[in-house]
Parts: sequence; C-alpha cells; structure tokens
Amino acid sequence: MSPTTTQHAGTDQWTDARLLYALEEVVEKELNRHLSVARDWMPHQYVPWSDARDFDGPLEGEAWTPDQSKVTDVGRVALVVNLLTEDNLPSYHHEIASLFGRDGAWGTWVHRWTAEEGRHGIVMRDYLLASRAVDPVELEKLRMAHMSEGFESDNAHSMLHSVAYVAFQELATRVSHRNTGHQSGDPVCDRMLARIATDENLHMVFYRNLLAAAFELAPDLTMQAVRDVVVQFRMPGHGMPGFERAAARIAIGGIYNLRIHHDDVIQPVLRYLKVMEIGGLGPEGLKAQEELGLFMTGLDGEARKFDERLAARNARKAARAAG
Repeated sequence: MSPTTTQHAGTDQWTDARLLYALEEVVEKELNRHLSVARDWMPHQYVPWSDARDFDGPLEGEAWTPDQSKVTDVGRVALVVNLLTEDNLPSYHHEIASLFGRDGAWGTWVHRWTAEEGRHGIVMRDYLLASRAVDPVELEKLRMAHMSEGFESDNAHSMLHSVAYVAFQELATRVSHRNTGHQSGDPVCDRMLARIATDENLHMVFYRNLLAAAFELAPDLTMQAVRDVVVQFRMPGHGMPGFERAAARIAIGGIYNLRIHHDDVIQPVLRYLKVMEIGGLGPEGLKAQEELGLFMTGLDGEARKFDERLAARNARKAARAAG
C-alpha cells in the first residue's frame, strides 16, 4: 500500500507508544538492510599520522600557528562546527534512546547508530590534530563550552517529530561534510569527509524509509510532523558558541546555505516521499500539507535572494581583485 492510496485511520487513535510499536517491524527490516550494506571502516586509516608532532605543553613541542594548516579558512570554520556537532553524541544518544527505547529492533538501531556516529568524531579530531588544521587550544575550549551547555532537541516531545527531523538532518549533515571536504583544499580531508558522508547517507535512508512507513500508518500526524520540522528546522549545532557567525561564513563559502538547504536537503526528501501528492488526508493533514507547500515556495524565494546577494558580493570581490 503506497502513501498515496492508504486509507488513514483517525488521528486520535495514534499515540507515540502505539506508533513506536507499530513501526517495530519496519525498524527491524531497515536495520537488517542497513547492516547488509554498511561497510566497517577504520578511523585511524584516514588520519595523516606522519604529519603529527608534539604540541607545546608538558611535552615541550611546537605551538600551533595558522600557517601550519593545510585547509582553507572556510574549511577550518566548517571543520570546527562539524566536529563540535559530532562531540555532542552523548546527548544525541540520550535523546533518541529516551524516545525510541533500548529494547528490540529500536534499541539495536539506537546503539548501532551511536557506534557508527562515534567514528566520525574520532577520525575528525585525530585528523585535525595530526594535520594541525585548527587551533587545538581553541577547539578544546569550544568543546568544553558547547558540551557544558548540554543539548535539547527541538523535537524531543514526539517520536514522530524526531523521526521526521533526522530524515532531513542526516541528509543535511551528509551535504555539509561533503561540501566541507570539497572546499577544504586538502585531499586527505576530502577523502575522510567523503567516508563520513557515506555513513550519514545510509542513516538518512534508514530514517527516510521509516518516515515513509509512518505516512502509511498515520498520514495526518506524519504530515503535521513533517510540516513542523521543515518550518522550524535548525541544525543540531545551533547552540554552540559563535554558531551564527560561523554559519554565515559557511553559507558564503558554499558549504551550506539556503539554496543548498532547499535544493539538496529538503526537496529531495519531500520529492522521494511524494509528500505533496499524498491524498486521503483529514482536515489537519490537509492544512499541514498546504502550509508546507507555502513554506517551500517562500524558502525558494529566500534562497533566490541569497543567491543574488552572493553573486553581487562575488562580483564586487572579483572587481577589487582585478583593479
């Protein structure tokens, strides 16, 4: 039965607990599919250990200076944001374990996902320190500040909202890592982040397929959850120190901005799930679908304005360089 033909039941019969139980079989199927295609990899094999040397401190090594970094300026900014986001894995695990549970297929997925995500923080930190890509003192200060604040998801109130959020967020993270690698200026960094991005894509597929099953079971509630998540979407690192300034530099640098968010993250998931084509919705589902459509039109307009401002900025920069 496809989401476009399903006969939806009344929304009042569905609770998070009932949906969690109803989706268990789908979780098991998607977990088995994931395990069949996911490839184990060794973080230490992606780190340029031969570039490493002692830092200043008890070992009396060499202090970090910006000229030691092989990555571009925007690459450094994005790498710090990406790693600080990965550093909050304990909080993310707590969030999803509390919502999805630690038993059965849900619990197996939660722990597997956490183990795979753990590799990302390990390899990124080792790469940054071994290659001296960023200031290690500043990185540690930011990590302490960010993790000391903790993390609370915007979608922790609902299992369905969380599933909808991660379907988009995992893709956003994949795109961010991939583009950071492209813009880093270091082939070793690009290779490492491509490996991470492959994991993130598999995680996105898991949650996207789970979201498709939720549309079949409870289309009205799922449509409302998708509407809420898309309209209110924020990356999980939004609470870190200096995030807004860093996000602006990342946007201008072409790593993640409104155009990329619209074209490469939100639209692909909506299009794959045929969200705007789903029929048989009740009043609340129809309202959510219409509001989602209006929001996407507005987002595209905002992305067009950003494109125009960025093109004008680049033209001015080029003119100054030529003059």
